[in-house]
Amino acid sequence: MGISKTEDSDIIEIDIAAHVRRIKRRCFRKNCDCPNGPFLITAPPAARLIPKSSLGVSVWVEVLLQKYQHSVPTNRLCTHLSALGAPISQGTITGGLQKLVPLFEPLSEALMERHLTERLFHGDETRWKVFHEIEGKIGHRWYLWVTRSASVVFFWMAPGRGADEIKTHMSELNREVTIIFVCDRYKAYQCWAKDFPLLLLAFCWAHVRRDFLEGAKAWPDLASWMHSWVEAIGELYHLNAERLADWNKALPLTEQSQSFQVRHQLLADGLTAMAAKRELALVDPDLQSAQKKVLNSLKNHWGGLTVFLDHPQTPMDNNKAENSVRNPATGRKNYYGSGAEWSAELAAMLFSILQTIILWNINPRHWLQAYLTACAENGGQPPTDLTPFLPWTMGEVRLCELKKPLKQIPDKPTHTPDTT
Repeated sequence: MGISKTEDSDIIEIDIAAHVRRIKRRCFRKNCDCPNGPFLITAPPAARLIPKSSLGVSVWVEVLLQKYQHSVPTNRLCTHLSALGAPISQGTITGGLQKLVPLFEPLSEALMERHLTERLFHGDETRWKVFHEIEGKIGHRWYLWVTRSASVVFFWMAPGRGADEIKTHMSELNREVTIIFVCDRYKAYQCWAKDFPLLLLAFCWAHVRRDFLEGAKAWPDLASWMHSWVEAIGELYHLNAERLADWNKALPLTEQSQSFQVRHQLLADGLTAMAAKRELALVDPDLQSAQKKVLNSLKNHWGGLTVFLDHPQTPMDNNKAENSVRNPATGRKNYYGSGAEWSAELAAMLFSILQTIILWNINPRHWLQAYLTACAENGGQPPTDLTPFLPWTMGEVRLCELKKPLKQIPDKPTHTPDTT
């Protein structure tokens, strides 16, 4: 019986193993009697990311992704690489990472330059250990700050958590236009806003909701009362979502459609009703201290909590910043922070670069391979032209290509061309 067709099926497999890429450079002996010049002529050496290092670009791509995207501590990373057939010591990785710092500094500066042109930000901060002694500072607690805009997620390390840190970081903002900064109720942001007349702090409704939920947990007798406020906050989220469904980002508030105006008024009425309910509750002589605490906080921060009403582009919560901090916080727990100041700075730069790349839906492995290869081909230095590596300056074709997984091309015996 003849075979008329095949029945095909696919099974996905992953084949990962380290290998040695051997470069053979041809050498030629001079046959002339010229007094000057070398006796032997050798083809140029292969491009290396770190001069004289035997670790290729793909190794450093793996190291950077594992450490700064997947929060793997260096010791565990060494074990992982050894299992793949690449036994690399922890000291080799640490020393190599320090040499890579200058490669990412121009990118960090380009991200910051783009960042400061935008007008809507999310901000947050979290503790970070840096085991580096600095004069006048007690202990090793530093802080990892983040500001996230539409096109950039930017992290930086600072030894403190005061208002001066955010003031310095955002000092180059355009002070002649309205800037909206979504954040929690931390006083440092409020101190910064006092010196910035056009800065609007938009406080987070998720934190307010958390106040009532924690109150319900701590005071079971007040749980029903606390949950009624949680439901009221949920209704505000619902009204705002319906309003945004009819919102045209290209038009000012006064020129929006009739359906938007109707939904906008419903949201405004909902906020007015909540404020009236709050004031009525605060004059109740039987109100308990736990109830007064959450309602007074709601009242004191009401201006920032209602920014989203007249600025529909403003989210009601600060979830974007808190989501951005989540991965670094996992790394902090896994490898306890940074052992030196340069290491902390590198961590902040890589968090910024990788999260910005992911924000643009670019494949981080593909992007890192392309960028580090360009650095290697430039003699272990950053490329002079960053245009092909910044999402907002690269061409659409390249952007689409970098969104795809990196294609692994099998190595072929490599011979450098003759130079004679």
